[in-house]
Amino acid sequence: MTDQQTVQPLLTEAAPDSANQQPTQVHLLLVDDHPLVRDGLRARLETIATIHVAGEAGNAEEALAIAASTKINLVLMDINLGTGNGISLTARFKADYPDIAVIMLSMHEKAEYVNQSMQAGARAYVLKDAPAVEIIEAIDTVIAGGTYFSSGLKKQSGTPDNNQILTQREQDILKSIATGKSNKHIANELGLSVRTVETHRLNIKRKLNIEGQADLIRYALNNVIA
Repeated sequence: MTDQQTVQPLLTEAAPDSANQQPTQVHLLLVDDHPLVRDGLRARLETIATIHVAGEAGNAEEALAIAASTKINLVLMDINLGTGNGISLTARFKADYPDIAVIMLSMHEKAEYVNQSMQAGARAYVLKDAPAVEIIEAIDTVIAGGTYFSSGLKKQSGTPDNNQILTQREQDILKSIATGKSNKHIANELGLSVRTVETHRLNIKRKLNIEGQADLIRYALNNVIA
């Protein structure tokens, strides 16, 4: 649900910008209890020069062991594991390895799974039947500091009355938050400064009585009409 037209790709062969800034190297851990799925993901991801698949795990114990011994900064995790589940493992990563971002990969479209994943600390939620390019887009967005939600996720059909207390600009920003855009991407799209977007986010949270960024993302995902 992200309009990636506004995102400057970080994970392509032409990633360095005019100032010769080097793209962020992704050291990725694949966590899925199906070896064939891991093989397919590895083959696709390793076509990107800046992605290094540093390890594979089939369960929580293997994943945590690799995280303790291997340099990784991103986990691509199946929500269903043979032992345990990806949501619980995401919470463990958030507690023990807060600098490692998690992208959830799932067959489930229901909002409850998305909400639980984001509450546990995931930075993106991608459906397993989505095009492979969505995984690349999710990695791009997360590495850039944003959040990402698969285009196949369905929104709830009504806008709460609370939205009516927001200005039009705040509603525009809330819709962009729902599509997973970072503050920088929203600023570029709406012709605002990043600081202005941050101020609007604070005002939205204050008006809707929302505390943290994760709660704001969940609210936007559940309550904004695409």
